[in-house]
Amino acid sequence: MYNLMAFLVFSGGEGGGSLLDINPGVIFWTTLTFLLLFFVLKKTAWKPILESLDAREKSIADAISSAEKAKEDAEKLLAENKANLAKAEEEAQKIIQQGREYSEKLKTQMLEESKTEAKKLVDDASAEIERKNKEMFLQLKNEVASIAVKAAEKLIMENLDEEKQSKIVSKYIEDISKN
Repeated sequence: MYNLMAFLVFSGGEGGGSLLDINPGVIFWTTLTFLLLFFVLKKTAWKPILESLDAREKSIADAISSAEKAKEDAEKLLAENKANLAKAEEEAQKIIQQGREYSEKLKTQMLEESKTEAKKLVDDASAEIERKNKEMFLQLKNEVASIAVKAAEKLIMENLDEEKQSKIVSKYIEDISKN
């Protein structure tokens, strides 16, 4: 079937001419029609087509330039944001460092105050102990003096021999140790 169609096309069929035959009349009228159509289109449609192409080209160029401008603006904004972020991070680190220094200072100050307070308490306690020791020493001294006076008084009252005096002193010392 394909062979038959190919044969009819190339053989010219029954119409008297094939598609590959050169016909000067057809060439003339085709060329004339093409040129006529070309001139008509040039006079009526060529200018609007070129204007629309120019407008299209201009709008594309404008779109490209505004896209480039937007890209540049975005890059500037990104750079500014990065700079602001770096600055904020630097400020945060500075604030953290200041906080650390302040807390270290406060810690040192509190330790010094605690040491001073502890030293004051120890000094006060030492002074109180010293005062109590002096007070007790005076009291003990008074008691010893009182005891010596009483012992001497008893010895004088009982003018006894040495053995009796020793017994009396021993007895008096026992009484004192019980108290």
